[in-house]
Amino acid sequence: MQDIQNIFCIGRNYAQHAKELGNEIPKSPILFTKPTGALTLADGQTLTYPSGQGEIHHELEIVLKVGKKTDSQSVNDRVVEMALGIDLTLRDLQSELKKKGHPWERAKGFRHSAILTPFWSFPGMEAIEQTSFSLQKNGETIQEGTSSEMLFNFQRVIDECEQAFGLSEGDIIYTGTPEGVGPIAQDDFFSLYWGKEEKGRFYVSF
Repeated sequence: MQDIQNIFCIGRNYAQHAKELGNEIPKSPILFTKPTGALTLADGQTLTYPSGQGEIHHELEIVLKVGKKTDSQSVNDRVVEMALGIDLTLRDLQSELKKKGHPWERAKGFRHSAILTPFWSFPGMEAIEQTSFSLQKNGETIQEGTSSEMLFNFQRVIDECEQAFGLSEGDIIYTGTPEGVGPIAQDDFFSLYWGKEEKGRFYVSF
């Protein structure tokens, strides 16, 4: 993960997720960032989180990794690898910050809040749209979705990040989470699946 340059994230990119949190469905992509210090690998390790700061919610996402600049901005030309990831959120703190009109970063950028499986070669849009991704907690599926459910598809996400920030080789994009987000707890065990293949796992400690 040492070659990762920037972490860009898309908020509320699944309608049902926006609704479950009582948020309006956006008309254009909501962008935010995480520091690279938040990155950690879902390789079976136990991840330790801060206690006493309210609920920490899991948000399962498809993560895209950007390759070298090309003349083409198409997804198939710009994206070289993909992974599954979890964007963790200090939900109570985020709600408090939103009420005050403050940025979200304190609720999004804490240590181990950007979880990643190992990357694999980007298979092309058709293959991705035909495959579901899911998150299991203690052996039970709690989140599941497909990229076809996104409000803003990968091409729109790539274009939006390019226009807003500029994309460089090694940047990654968390593309949004389907419904089913919820809190993590002591001794929880999570597994991330692409189709029926487990891509990563981790344990939780406080």
